Amino acid sequence: MGDLRNGCLILLLILMGFGVDVKGEYLVFNVKHKYGGRNGNGSILNDLKAHDNRRHSRMLTVIDFKLGGNGLPTDAALYYTKISIGTPSRDFHVQVDTGSDILWVNCASCEGCPTKSDLGIDLMTYDPKASANGKSVSCDEEFCMLNTPYSDCRTGMPCDFQVSYGDGSSTAGFFVKDDIQFEQVSGDLQTTSMNGSIAFGCSSRQSGELGASNQAVDGILGFGQASSSVISQLAATGKVKKIFAHCLDGKNGGGIFTIGPVVHPKVNTTPLVSDAPHYNVIMKGIEVGGQVLDIPTTMAIIDSGTTLAYLPHKVYSTLINKLIERHPQLNIRLVEQSFHCFDYTGKIDDGFPVVTFRFADSLPLTVYPHDYLFQIEESRWCIGWQDSKMQTKDGSEITLLGDLALSNKLVVYDIENQAIGWTEYDCSSTIKLKYEESSGSAYTVASHNISSAPMMDSTKFFTFFLIIISILFNLLK
Repeated sequence: MGDLRNGCLILLLILMGFGVDVKGEYLVFNVKHKYGGRNGNGSILNDLKAHDNRRHSRMLTVIDFKLGGNGLPTDAALYYTKISIGTPSRDFHVQVDTGSDILWVNCASCEGCPTKSDLGIDLMTYDPKASANGKSVSCDEEFCMLNTPYSDCRTGMPCDFQVSYGDGSSTAGFFVKDDIQFEQVSGDLQTTSMNGSIAFGCSSRQSGELGASNQAVDGILGFGQASSSVISQLAATGKVKKIFAHCLDGKNGGGIFTIGPVVHPKVNTTPLVSDAPHYNVIMKGIEVGGQVLDIPTTMAIIDSGTTLAYLPHKVYSTLINKLIERHPQLNIRLVEQSFHCFDYTGKIDDGFPVVTFRFADSLPLTVYPHDYLFQIEESRWCIGWQDSKMQTKDGSEITLLGDLALSNKLVVYDIENQAIGWTEYDCSSTIKLKYEESSGSAYTVASHNISSAPMMDSTKFFTFFLIIISILFNLLK
């Protein structure tokens, strides 16, 4: 019985170390106020205020978004996060997309919006009338005047929006403003709730693949540079810096998506093209298996909302020829009018070359065969590189690098310094975000996969500890 009692005491101390508040026994610490407490002289008040001002100027708000999904073309290929909107709040699953600007969610009574999803999530619709703080944005408000191109928008009218995507799908509706709850990083692997009043789109009609059940979510969270994006709106209020990062786990799904300066791992960067509507960078060249291709310098768009990689026709043809020249016997067939596929039984990383993109300031982006080849049957593989067939307004062809090239890399978007960078990284691990400006102090943020089986939530976790504590006290009586 003595051993049991000692064991229980040890376990109880361990539980208390986890921060569980145990009634009946108290630990006392001798604490002294830095400025002498409330009964000091009047000058102390100035010291207190100065201390708080210094503290607040050093503190940065860093935000953690829990990720789910994956970038595999054979599945519903997208990464999504969960945000809470409204009062009372409701959870919405939205695709994270660095290739567009606004946040929008499916609106009540939407035409063409999906009603079910094959991702294993319950779809929701947003009703501004059901939220205590939800309201429509009108044409005469500053947000609307800055972010809508419609000339017939008049005072008192609702502020409309319309977004078209590269796959031909589109959404339209009206802007609303409401409270959104974010997970502010408050310690190593810890978060607290933070509210922000954000303007976003309420989608009243959709077309194209947005309504397909195989990849249906509640909306899209755009992380572009425009003033309408969530990060720009938060930065305008002084809540965050315009720096965010993602690490898309192509092996396990989910990963890391955060707002805030990354201090570990270190990332080398390349400049963003000024005045470009997307995250455009200068691509200097491409190497296939160490051999430099004869292609001109061009621009490339970095876009987490795109699954594959799209190359100008000349670049695409040259690259494909280099990929298959080692295997002239391959019987390549066109599948679904888009993918070039073949049968192969060897190890693809041994049989096919590494592709390296070179950018300004000598920044490389390495894509391995297991990144750009995906398996659709036991021995059948398809090539993820695509002929872009897309052009800018001036007629130049577009290079667009999506999750195929970005997965398993930490990618940092430094909008404030107009730079973007990346490094190969284990996206199932952790990174560190700076939360104090002057000292560079950092918090650890871990990867998530909200599409996996749910873990025990904090309420159940705390209830579990209370039950254990009750049992221990009964044993110790």
